[in-house]
Amino acid sequence: MIHIIRWAVFIIGVMLFSVGITVAINVQHLGIHPWDVLNVALFERIGLSIGSWTIIISGVLIMVSWILDKRYIKLGTFFNAFLVGVFVDLLMWLDFLPKATHAWPDIFMIITGIVIMGVGGGVYNAAGVGSGPRDGFMLSISDKLRAPIRRIRIITESLVLLLGLILGGPVFVFTFIFTFIQSPLFQFSYLKMRGLIDLIEVSLKKQSSKSSA
Repeated sequence: MIHIIRWAVFIIGVMLFSVGITVAINVQHLGIHPWDVLNVALFERIGLSIGSWTIIISGVLIMVSWILDKRYIKLGTFFNAFLVGVFVDLLMWLDFLPKATHAWPDIFMIITGIVIMGVGGGVYNAAGVGSGPRDGFMLSISDKLRAPIRRIRIITESLVLLLGLILGGPVFVFTFIFTFIQSPLFQFSYLKMRGLIDLIEVSLKKQSSKSSA
């Protein structure tokens, strides 16, 4: 039963994360997350879709993480890589989320997107079925170099942002403040959801013990 709950939480988190990405991309003139800057830049330069590039880049990161440290690669990591890309493309195709107005409501939209991404990321990681490809990649690099994860994250995302900028991706003010808003929300939602899942797991084990007794 707990496995079903964990996977349900994972899917909900991935869906929320994908909604947040799509909302932010719809107002990309204000700036988006460095990884999405690269995805959008590749989409505009080469073609395919934003979701396809999300899947391709995630696949490359999983391969690197697999070589460096297999501990961070679980089944959920592969599902994350595929589902986020699929959900983003589906949401963009359905086209029901708010569009850019190029006025003050866009600021509210981008903040909403960042908040949803932060909460969604915390929720799917709390499920415990596998880190996201980007998270696993940075954790494996951190372990290999014995460097703080925060430093690795800053260096990695700065390099990704630079590449995206060179390719013509949408970089603006909110690109640089994404982490300051998203990270605390990620941590908060992760801890709350992980605590809830642990509580449910303990409760189910107690019920199972009583039934067997």
